[in-house]
Amino acid sequence: MKKQKLLTWLIAISILLPSYTSKKINLASIRQADVIIYGGTSAAVIAAVQVKKMGKTVIIVSPDKHLGGLSSGGLGFTDTGNKEVIGGLSREFYQRLYQHYQKTESWQWQKKDEYGNKGQGTPALDGTNRTMWIFEPHAAEQVFEDFAKENNLTIYRNEWLDRSAKGMVKESGSIRSFRTLSGNVYQGKMFIDATYEGDLMALAGVKYHVGREANSVYGEKWNGVQTEVFQHGHHFKTKISPYKIANDPKSGLLPEVSDKPAGEYGSGDNKIQAYCFRMCLSNHPDNRIPFAKPQGYDPARYELYARVFAAGWRETFDKFDPIPNRKTDTNNHGPFSTDYIGKNYDYPEATYARRQQIIKEHELYQKGLMYFLQNDPRVPADVHEKMQQWGLPKDEFKDNGNWPHQLYIREARRMIGEFVMKEADALGKTKVPNPVGMGSYALDAHNAQRYVKPDGFVQNEGDIGVHPDKPYSIAYGSILPKESECNNLLVPVCISSSHIAYGSIRMEPVFMILGQSAATAAVLAIENNVSPQKLPYEKLQTFLLKDKQRLEL
Repeated sequence: MKKQKLLTWLIAISILLPSYTSKKINLASIRQADVIIYGGTSAAVIAAVQVKKMGKTVIIVSPDKHLGGLSSGGLGFTDTGNKEVIGGLSREFYQRLYQHYQKTESWQWQKKDEYGNKGQGTPALDGTNRTMWIFEPHAAEQVFEDFAKENNLTIYRNEWLDRSAKGMVKESGSIRSFRTLSGNVYQGKMFIDATYEGDLMALAGVKYHVGREANSVYGEKWNGVQTEVFQHGHHFKTKISPYKIANDPKSGLLPEVSDKPAGEYGSGDNKIQAYCFRMCLSNHPDNRIPFAKPQGYDPARYELYARVFAAGWRETFDKFDPIPNRKTDTNNHGPFSTDYIGKNYDYPEATYARRQQIIKEHELYQKGLMYFLQNDPRVPADVHEKMQQWGLPKDEFKDNGNWPHQLYIREARRMIGEFVMKEADALGKTKVPNPVGMGSYALDAHNAQRYVKPDGFVQNEGDIGVHPDKPYSIAYGSILPKESECNNLLVPVCISSSHIAYGSIRMEPVFMILGQSAATAAVLAIENNVSPQKLPYEKLQTFLLKDKQRLEL
């Protein structure tokens, strides 16, 4: 306990000290623009580009050093669904990656014609539409930096929102300004929260939800607790004991198993789907770094994985998805994998220090998992031998020990806005009002808990994968707070959606689409001297279509 408190204190100091130091050296600034965007995600960059293209001033206030969020943080095997509904600047992002991979020098570790060129069911390198849907992290980050340079974007990095009551000035339902921990103040006419966490939205007093709603709330089927529902194969297919001494409850539970009951089927809870790092790995001998034993490594925490192997499971490499240059976007797969199940429930509303601790815990868990697979005698020989071929790439995430700089925040806060996107909407069964973009990916939720069933064996819960009938439209009202709560804020990432509808919406191409639409609405609201909620949809629709956004089938 003392060590945990010390770690929390040190993390807090590491975040805050640079800010307090800068206040001593530099006078705090008041920085103004028509539109202030908080966040460094893909949605933030695209939104800023759109504001600039429409002739207004914009500032990105980014707590991150790197631009692009998950799109440049390891998620290179893009979750796209129907690619035809990806338009506007989002599509241009993937077109620029296509152009990058046309260059001979972009293929350092692999010949272009050796790359398999398949991903998510369609060509990764699509010559017909000149798009590249699968890519390396550093290539994606360069595209975002190119966007920033070409549009002369003003970006302040490592700027963390002051989440205290003094962090925002709000009058008559409008945000006038917010400040960061460094003491800088950002004033604007319109604000966009483009973070994965929704911190600016929360500080503005906008209502939101964390966790899973009961199915009864919105008349849904796949939202609440989903015990005994298995749709992706990320569950225990054989009877595995969760106890330290197999089948002996008195011996205590193994690590990574909850001692809490799963809850009643269909009920709501505060649990959220698991996070992980989307690891970029390399199997090129000249570009890989073997996994070192991480700090505090304890092989006992992976005993459950050893028992899965002993039961005959052999799907370790099924989500080592190939990206260019003999690398992977490695994602969770199976009953025990890179998802750190049940260890993120407090992340959405946690302090910065606690979030950093959670992020570090995820990193150590995954590094330990990789070390286990490469070195533990309980790992089957064929898996052990193949794992020896993989390591972290020397040419990715160079300033972070070759480890991804962004944890996959699959879900955090979700706004309760003017319109709530629900299961039926995301399944293409309804016609939503005033569309500002489209989605098409499956309702995709990862496991939220690992528990002991009444029969004494372990099981996972929360993994859902339901495909929509057809691509669906996303309502303008889902990126708008209720006007009574805030009348100059748009939220294109933590949008107004039920948990399970968000399982489809939460894809990076969609975040970029909604970022562009939010920026367009912000600028038009300024020009028409109205709140975004009172902006005539016809005006917004005209601009979105002109910019080649796809709004409906």
